[in-house]
Amino acid sequence: MLVSTFALFTSSVFANDARLNHTKAVDCDQAYSTIEINECAALTLAKAQAQLTEYLAASLTHNADDTELVAAINTAQQTWQQYMTAQCDAIYTQWRDGSLRGLMALRCKTKLTQLRTHEIWENWLTYMDSTPPVLPEPTLTTINNQ
Repeated sequence: MLVSTFALFTSSVFANDARLNHTKAVDCDQAYSTIEINECAALTLAKAQAQLTEYLAASLTHNADDTELVAAINTAQQTWQQYMTAQCDAIYTQWRDGSLRGLMALRCKTKLTQLRTHEIWENWLTYMDSTPPVLPEPTLTTINNQ
């Protein structure tokens, strides 16, 4: 119930809300209202998710000759997705009575997504020797100022 409620909340506020889609883009450096701050947090999460998708795809392509490893990476990703959802749902529950609940859950998802991207890079897109990595090291951004 909580997962579907939060998913509905985030999709309606951040993706399908006509008021957000028909206004000019929010200056995230000057975001003040809860809606603006949440919109900026959602944009940051979307960027983190896009990078995760890119790095995961690269890891699968890079290791395509090892089907057992590819299967293990996919299993790990599915398990991580379940963990991330449960963890950030718990954060949402912790803040459920306040206007920060959405922001706190979005920050949780962003942080865990960035950490997961870095783990993928470190484990499957780098080499033990001085060979350059398949993709550049992803940065872990500070998400406290959204």
